[in-house]
Amino acid sequence: MLISPEQLRVRIGELAAQIDTDYAGRELLLVGVLKGAIMVMADLARAMHLPVKMDWMAVSSYGSGTKSSGVVRILKDLDTDITGRHVLVVEDIIDSGLTLSWLIGNLRSRGPASVDVCAMLRKPAAAQTDVTVTYTGFDIADEFVIGYGLDYAESFRNLPFIGTLAPHVYGGTGNTFRDQKR
Repeated sequence: MLISPEQLRVRIGELAAQIDTDYAGRELLLVGVLKGAIMVMADLARAMHLPVKMDWMAVSSYGSGTKSSGVVRILKDLDTDITGRHVLVVEDIIDSGLTLSWLIGNLRSRGPASVDVCAMLRKPAAAQTDVTVTYTGFDIADEFVIGYGLDYAESFRNLPFIGTLAPHVYGGTGNTFRDQKR
């Protein structure tokens, strides 16, 4: 176990309070990135006092593998027009930052009032591009993590904590795993 359910609950509360303060008096649209952000998005929205609207996107740069292909595809687009709206992208984890960088550019091209990012996890050592993350839950080492929405082969998303997956399970050879996600 890397991050306990209690640590997650406390940090979500802190992030929600900061977002409530920062967006006071403004309407906010939370945009969750499927599938991994489901737990973060649900808990964050429930912890916030600001009225928020929610929408979802699914993007992929992986195909069937575990390494980014470099080509981003939108698998599920927003149902909401974001023109003139304040948008907060909610992510489970930021690894290389390449897919998220593309997503932010795509959303900004749609004319929102603002686009910011809230990520539960960030792997600074894995970053390949500079992406501004306004709200970060935890910075972690470059390890393959599961739980709280994060998966390995669509398993382990429902774990109430975040843990590291042993390299022999996913075919890794060491303690690091590049390009887990974004």
